[in-house]
Amino acid sequence: MCAVQSVGMLPVEHLHLEHVLQTVCVLESVVCRSFGPEGGQVLFTQDTGQAMLSRSGARILTALRLEHPLARMVVECALKHSTKTGDGSKTFIILMASLLRIIHTMACREPHVSRNYNSKAAAETASARHLADKMLAFASEELDDLIAAAVVPYGFCLSWEDFTAKSQAHTNNPCVQNLLASFYQSHVGPTHSDLMSSLTCDLLTYWKFKNDSPSSSLHFIRDNLDALHTPVSGFPISFSRLVEGQVIHRDFAGPYPRADLQPIKAVVFTGYLQPKLLRAGEVLELGRVEQGKQRNIVEFSAWAERSLECVLANLQTLGVSLLLSAVKQSAAVLALATQAEMSLVECVSEDELSLFERLSGATPVRDCWEIEPEHVATLTFCRPILLGAHRYVHVAFHDSEEKITVKPCSLVLCGLGEGQTDQFACALKDAMRMLLSTWDPIGVTATTPSKRSLLSIKSTSLHTDPNAAPFKQWVLEPGCVIPAGGTFEFLLNNALLQHGNSCSLSDDTNTGVPAVSQLLAKALLSVPRQIYYHSPRCLLQTQTRMLGFIKNHSYQEHNTILTQVGGENQCHQEDGKLSKPCCREADVPPKFFMSGSGLESISCKSQVLLAALQCVSSLLRVDAVLHTHTALHTQSHRRANISWAGTEDEAED
Repeated sequence: MCAVQSVGMLPVEHLHLEHVLQTVCVLESVVCRSFGPEGGQVLFTQDTGQAMLSRSGARILTALRLEHPLARMVVECALKHSTKTGDGSKTFIILMASLLRIIHTMACREPHVSRNYNSKAAAETASARHLADKMLAFASEELDDLIAAAVVPYGFCLSWEDFTAKSQAHTNNPCVQNLLASFYQSHVGPTHSDLMSSLTCDLLTYWKFKNDSPSSSLHFIRDNLDALHTPVSGFPISFSRLVEGQVIHRDFAGPYPRADLQPIKAVVFTGYLQPKLLRAGEVLELGRVEQGKQRNIVEFSAWAERSLECVLANLQTLGVSLLLSAVKQSAAVLALATQAEMSLVECVSEDELSLFERLSGATPVRDCWEIEPEHVATLTFCRPILLGAHRYVHVAFHDSEEKITVKPCSLVLCGLGEGQTDQFACALKDAMRMLLSTWDPIGVTATTPSKRSLLSIKSTSLHTDPNAAPFKQWVLEPGCVIPAGGTFEFLLNNALLQHGNSCSLSDDTNTGVPAVSQLLAKALLSVPRQIYYHSPRCLLQTQTRMLGFIKNHSYQEHNTILTQVGGENQCHQEDGKLSKPCCREADVPPKFFMSGSGLESISCKSQVLLAALQCVSSLLRVDAVLHTHTALHTQSHRRANISWAGTEDEAED
């Protein structure tokens, strides 16, 4: 394809495989600075002069000002994955860079002088696309089965009781603490990871819905987290705490309820209490005579005031002393409410009103003339609460089993500055997404007859008990985790190599699949290499010990899934039986699996690998970029009007 040089035509940038690799490698160099347990904070300076210090991969990628459209495309894919799973943005970039380096190396090795291509670069690009598509197809078909058979048995499943364990029980069963501490260490740093994980466990404990599935609680917290937490700047994070009830992020418009008034009855209004003179689309006709009476503005105002008095009189009859409004009410409403000893809170957000409705069981009032007892909420107390420099409304709900099935609480999240507080809040949201992905994983199982032979081959080289059922079905159960520190990558790397060798022996003509699996296994090792970047010797020792364990089938320790973290037994047993194990009771991973690095979600790890492969395949499909220079381009560097030209004028193998 030729670029047209006429005046007024859009400039065309032709892309080659080297361009794609260089772009992703630049992003890799940025995220590697904060990757792994030895990674540091990344400091960004904004145009306003405000500095941002963060370890979160999503925040780092978002803060980058990227001009190249390929870089923006990669960052967008990484952020979409992070939004879904809450984690893995840095691993996403590292895996992409490793995959592209391997694909580039393999594409350059093959002979390219062919009549099907116009140049060597075109042949390399076609070969790279073909290899990326084969790797994606292999992962889509076989990856779940390999993970189920070779990785899942070495992990264990956290029960919902582990997720909602009391703080005082963490010392006896800190598995969830390890999972959250590992997550927060990569997002906010090791200094605050323990405190953040403790706050998260306490939050899960209070918001455990009775007689409901665990995923419902996680979904509820994730969807209502903006209303459930209050950021407070100017205080250290150690001042963070949980408070009873709900904190409404507004102040009283007038006097607040008396302390001796209990219980307090409240009503939620979504509209105006006093009728407006005119609404959108209405016409006011002055001097019109109806039934012998002339109507004017003064008479209308008097009627509106009498109507308001009737509404407030009805509220007094119901014993209401607190009015929550989604809009700002008129001065007449405030004056009459104060006279009637009713407190008014205006401009409450939709999220907070929705949470209040859910917890109180009351229905918002949409028609002021139809206020019934079901619209009235009963509260234990309603009082002001001073958090930092702001005063908010603090309410607690009446303990009624018919209405409330949880112990409502709000999280006060403190930070030294607005940037740090916002970073803690974003990390908390991502942690909820990660827990939800862990508890509701995409099914990893091998049940199809065509793949039973694959499992039988893998069972000869892995750890399957010869006395077990012939084709055991491994399933990724809810809450399945594995020790961090490269364990997932080492196990899957070994399984991919075994898979390639087994396929080579079973089918001499099928040379593509073993090559693809071995290349994918090589790319996986880029993650532990970055984890042990400051200690290559530790990387080799860990990999050697793990491979030696797998080959020797050393599963004869105690009936415990994971042991000896810091010299203490870390996993829960009940009468000698495991609690929801991923592996059999006789299967015990080695002690060196847990080296104090915490836990990781198997579901999140598998999803980031597949997402990276999908992005690589899509990235290599781009042939050229058309740069447009519009007003939108000058106003925003992140939402430029860019057209992607995906022409495929060269034939592929």
